[in-house]
Amino acid sequence: MLAALREVRGTFGLGVVAKGKTEQIVVARRGSPLILGIGDGEVFAASDVSALVSHTKNVVYLQDDDVAVLTPKGYHLRNLEESKVFRAPTTVDWDISAAEKQGYAHFMLKEIHEQPDAVANAMRGRIIEPEGIAKLGGLDAVLDRLADMDRLIIISCGTSYYAGLLGRYVLETATDYSVEVDLASEFRYRKLNFRPKTAVLAISQSGETLDTLAAVQEAKRKGALVLGIVNVVGSNIARETHAGVYNHAGPEIGVASTKAFISQLTIVYLLTLLLARRQRMDVNEGRQFIRELEAIPEKIQRILAQADQIHAVAKKYAQFSNFLYVGRKFNYPIALEGALKLKEISYLHAEAYAAGEMKHGPIALIDPNFPSMCLVPRDSSYEKMVSNIQEIRARSGPVICVATEGDRDIYRMADDVIHVPASDELFTPLLTVVPLQLFAYYVALERGCEIDQPRNLAKSVTVE
Repeated sequence: MLAALREVRGTFGLGVVAKGKTEQIVVARRGSPLILGIGDGEVFAASDVSALVSHTKNVVYLQDDDVAVLTPKGYHLRNLEESKVFRAPTTVDWDISAAEKQGYAHFMLKEIHEQPDAVANAMRGRIIEPEGIAKLGGLDAVLDRLADMDRLIIISCGTSYYAGLLGRYVLETATDYSVEVDLASEFRYRKLNFRPKTAVLAISQSGETLDTLAAVQEAKRKGALVLGIVNVVGSNIARETHAGVYNHAGPEIGVASTKAFISQLTIVYLLTLLLARRQRMDVNEGRQFIRELEAIPEKIQRILAQADQIHAVAKKYAQFSNFLYVGRKFNYPIALEGALKLKEISYLHAEAYAAGEMKHGPIALIDPNFPSMCLVPRDSSYEKMVSNIQEIRARSGPVICVATEGDRDIYRMADDVIHVPASDELFTPLLTVVPLQLFAYYVALERGCEIDQPRNLAKSVTVE
């Protein structure tokens, strides 16, 4: 196998059994994640930690071109040149119960309902309220260098990319940084001319996303300070970045990300607070920022209590084939995420736009068979959103609104309304995303789709 792998080009994660040698499995990786689980008289190999936690919490993360020989007595590691390799074991801090459904019909539904805890866990031990500051220990070693930066580039893919898009709005609102967001899959194909004082932030749920990993390596090659937000300790991106923050969201089994996404957003808010307090945000503003963030878990719980109502709305619209999602400002990235969730698990066509772009083309699609999901909380863009909704209504398009509790005016222009608690507009995305997740889940349920493992998708994207 070593001889064969020296001839192989490309990405792989392999487990090989030789005929007549049933007591031995040889595994190897390049690009694709591969993890060993070290049990009591047993060894496991898997591509994700969540597959191992019910058997053992002791894991070894293999690196590129590692080859492991597994037997009932243990394992040993080599590289392709047959030299011995040592990788230190890691203890996973996830509970076994986190990888079980615990009475929920699907992992995705369970993970949606775990989001109050996901937000709280992302904040735990990272807030000093009397001083109005955030403390992210994983960034301590580079904090002075980071504070000296004036340009931040966020790189990510898929749902994590939408977390980055929201991060741009939040960071630019509260800090003096110039913020850009790039699809990691396109980042390294651009001509990258980094100015001095440029930092790069990679966001990845698995920490193994191949496009994001390649973008991290390119940014390091160009001399940037590279940070990471990942959920999996010891993952490739966690090792490749100069410093970073772990989500502590626990295992996310459903392919369509929910609690990992809201955890990423929470850490982006904490990063914003950390940086803003070193710039123009004063202590009272910092305390208010923390109060708003700490109120989010209870507010999410109130949205989850409306699950039956959201199910009824989803049932009403489950037989439509096309959807438009629109939002403005902080809720534009959430519109994109909501449309992605619907596509991922219900296989329906859904498009998302910044609402101001509707008259630049998408409004041509509106008719009685094309519902629109409109994010219209009471914020600084409320009046503009109302105007956009009226344009949809004038063309006989069905309208579903996600609106602020107590907004009675919205009923005059919406066919259906889902309410979220009032919040400072900076923090509304942490609330408006939840009904969109539940709506996508229940539409998929009504259509009989495979929810936790939707067709053609994988939890960790390890190919380009």
